[in-house]
Parts: sequence; C-alpha cells; structure tokens
Amino acid sequence: MNTTAIIVAAGSSQRMGFDKLAAPLAGVPVLRRSLDAFLTSGCIAEVIVVCPPERWKLLENATSGGFAKPVRRVDGGANRQDSVANGLAALAPGAELVAVHDGARPLVSPEDITRCVAAAASFRAASLARRVTETLKRADADDCCTEAVAREDLWLMETPQVFEVGLLREAYAKVRAERLEVTDEVSAMQAIGIRVKFIEASQPNPKITRPSDLVLATAILTIQ
Repeated sequence: MNTTAIIVAAGSSQRMGFDKLAAPLAGVPVLRRSLDAFLTSGCIAEVIVVCPPERWKLLENATSGGFAKPVRRVDGGANRQDSVANGLAALAPGAELVAVHDGARPLVSPEDITRCVAAAASFRAASLARRVTETLKRADADDCCTEAVAREDLWLMETPQVFEVGLLREAYAKVRAERLEVTDEVSAMQAIGIRVKFIEASQPNPKITRPSDLVLATAILTIQ
C-alpha cells in the first residue's frame, strides 16, 4: 500500500537544554538518523518532516546528492498533535497508510518499520511497542510506595504508529472537535474506538529526551 511517513520534529527540546535533534549521534545528527531509517525502508514512498526551517537546513547539510526518496518539510504546530495534523494536511492524494514517527527515536530499524506497515495493512492500525519487563509500583503524593502494579499485558508505546489515512484523519477530527489532548496516535485511535495492533520492537528504539539518552544510544550503535 502507498505509505507516507510523517516524522515529527518540531519540539523545543526544553528538557534537553539544547537541540537534541541536531545533536551528533556517532557523527550523524539524531534527526538525520531517524530520516535515514525511513528512506531505507522499502515500504515508504514519501517522507514529510514536520520541523522548523533551521532543522530542515540541518538535514540538507547532512545530505550529499539529495534524498533517496521524496522528502518534504511542513511547519509544526503549537503542540505535538497540531504538528501531526499539519503533516496529515500535507499528505499526497494517493496516500493509503501513514506512519507517524517521533524524530527523537533515531535507532528505529527499517525492518521494524516494514513490520508495522504490514500490520497496519492487515489490521488498519498498528504501533511499534515493547512489553513492560520491569517491576512497577504506584506511589502516593509523597513519592512513597503504596502498591505493586501488575505488569502483565502492559506495553510501552514507541513509534512508528501506522494507520489507514482515513482513520487517522477521523481520529484527529474528533480530537479537535472535543478539544482532547493526546500524546500519541494510539490515544487518538482510542477516542474513536479503533483497536491498535502492537508490534514488538526487535531491537532498542529509545527516545532521546535527556543527555544520558545520547550516551545510551551511542553505546547501542557501537554493538549493533
């Protein structure tokens, strides 16, 4: 199916203290690594990068000879869901599936992208995720443990999250109409009652949020 990727890269990196998407990861900017995964994946026809002009220049400067596939830029919005909506508005008429990816997850594998797209083609909605393996506890207002939380059937959401274009547009229409706040597209799907198939990540796919995450991602790259 004709699949377009939307890479969301419009955030301010406030928790990082500097532009995390421009940070070098084994010599390559974080955002460029995210983009390269989708350029490598054979199931992606086009990529839309939602980012400010200065980050787009970063991608262009890291490129020699242009991109291997069509890549376009659109401006971001006031928050993440507005940025995704801007990317949706820019989809070409023939797009059937849309894969939304956080630009701060630079280690996603092209193989996992393909698995998610294949699942979305079958189930209409799919997301890369990983099972919760750590012991979970709930705390009170003083940060003291109150009880254990069963981890069975719990998953941590990752990206890409892939959907039929019409479904995601319907979900975001409801999000806007009801003034909902969602932090990912799976939450938007829940708003319209759509079940999302989880695809377990085959390799680490961490989100770069703090400086220590860059250290971890660099270490992962050295052993892959």
